[in-house]
Amino acid sequence: MVGPQYDLVGNPLGAVRSTFERAAVAAAAESGGHEPVAAFRGKDWGAGELFRSFLFEQGGLDKVPVLDESNLGLIKPNTLVRFRGMVQDMLGNEFYVGAFKDGSTWRTNKFSDSSPFSMPHPCDSHLWERHLFHCVPVPGQNSWTHESSPGPDVRRMSSCLTSEQREKRKRGAENDAMEVSENCNGEASCTKKPKDDDAQISNSSPEVSMNEEHVPEMNGGDHHIPGSSFSCLVKVYDMAESQVKLNDVAEFIGVYTFDPELASPSDNSDDIMFDLIEDVTAQLPPSKVPRLHCLVWRSLSAHDFLSRSPAVEPSPILLKGIRQSLLSHLTLVLGNDELAAQCLLLHLLSRLRNKVDVVTVGRLSMNFTGFNRESVSVFGNQLNNLIQRLLPYSQTIPLSIEYLNTATLQPRKDNHSGRLVTGVLQLPQGTHLTFDETLLQSGSLTSKGVENTMLLKNLMESQMVEYDFEFYKLEMATDVQLLTLSEGKSNILPSDLIVPFRPSSVPAVNASSEELESWRWYLATVRSFPQSTETETYQTIQDEMVNAMRDDRNLGCSELSRWLTMAQITAASFGETSLSMEHWQMVKELERLRKERLQ
Repeated sequence: MVGPQYDLVGNPLGAVRSTFERAAVAAAAESGGHEPVAAFRGKDWGAGELFRSFLFEQGGLDKVPVLDESNLGLIKPNTLVRFRGMVQDMLGNEFYVGAFKDGSTWRTNKFSDSSPFSMPHPCDSHLWERHLFHCVPVPGQNSWTHESSPGPDVRRMSSCLTSEQREKRKRGAENDAMEVSENCNGEASCTKKPKDDDAQISNSSPEVSMNEEHVPEMNGGDHHIPGSSFSCLVKVYDMAESQVKLNDVAEFIGVYTFDPELASPSDNSDDIMFDLIEDVTAQLPPSKVPRLHCLVWRSLSAHDFLSRSPAVEPSPILLKGIRQSLLSHLTLVLGNDELAAQCLLLHLLSRLRNKVDVVTVGRLSMNFTGFNRESVSVFGNQLNNLIQRLLPYSQTIPLSIEYLNTATLQPRKDNHSGRLVTGVLQLPQGTHLTFDETLLQSGSLTSKGVENTMLLKNLMESQMVEYDFEFYKLEMATDVQLLTLSEGKSNILPSDLIVPFRPSSVPAVNASSEELESWRWYLATVRSFPQSTETETYQTIQDEMVNAMRDDRNLGCSELSRWLTMAQITAASFGETSLSMEHWQMVKELERLRKERLQ
């Protein structure tokens, strides 16, 4: 165990190096002194286990501050932080000197930007590898999700900074300079400090000062893309390939570094650590983008954003009661339109469950017709406000000719900077998008407008988003709930379910915090349920589908597939994992009432 002199939050690197040196001594004894640390490459020698126990078994997670834009300059460097965000770009791998021999003692540089010790040159050393991820706050993340991980008061903790550290921060803010060199293509890249026999350039020279123009914005400067320019470069260790994927939402806990002086290499021009720095991080200088050396990470689902979850099993009886409560509230929000509320509930519970070729199973995009600008200002706003309070991530897009012609929907790779520039459609799984089509008027689409229209149509039909890598384009799967509010049936966004909206009143809508918490838990729980159909029930439903197609030649496979999806979601909404004929009959009645409105 690590001694009490090491504060795992205030001095995580002390604990890391202590565990390493003890493990190296033990390994040397076992190997007879021959390359004792060779076995530590890509493996944890006990540091990760130590921090996992502290965080998740000893209640240490609540003691770790949450890194965000508001406290970026308040957290002490080289302390433990946690960052919740989306993997916006995968920057490949980086080699670093993981271990080296200092006299007779083996030391480690793991989980740090540079060596805290004087590294003999040459020396016995081992090159290790780490994964680089550019992470950003989750697009469309709603404010209530932050309540589940408040962390300690960083402003109070910042009072622990010494006067020397404060002066260092002040100097870094006043002179945030970085030495750059222009290559043959005019790209800016990080360079080491020039050697004595090289031409000396002052750090205060305006030609080499690192200003905001040298740091590309993650959104390419498009004001249509929500969110701030805040981001974090996360370095993950000892991880198998493909464990973290593009657009994954995760919580990374590790050592935080953010210091303008790290924007240029150390005064030692022979520093091996800086010899190995990859150019891919040149566009993300430490003076602008904080680093997080990850000790522990975990993927986040909707359940992880809940502040309190019931300590009971999700039984059908419990879920039925919450379902009725939520359905009643949805009915009020939609002006006492019970049919629209039932369809909306199915829509909110839908998720992509399988994909076979171009057929997507489980999706249920919806188009509410009968909206105009006046009704959107009332019912549309109420609906959007409720969705923001129920789901972890949601966005509302005002669809107009001007928006289609100017917005950057498609993510693209900038091969000059090596960065993936985000687009509106670079979203995490489970995002809800509401399109307000009542703003759409007659006009002409530019080539970009046509391209954006095709991107949205492809998202609706196949749950795929096309990424532009300049020399080729690549489609990536996603899982996004899509709702359209329009006057008539949308010609741009072909939804699975068309529901004419028929409000009868404008009732007052209120929900308590306890109700909201139970509804969030209900939606997250039901969406995670597996779904199945008994063989006998499936055969009966299949026979009814065949008869329906015989009676109505206009019925296609896509509509029958939608019926089955709605029936499975209906079963899940009652807390059942298996579809029954009762649920099938409920969907048939819902379809009858919906089609009556379409006539």
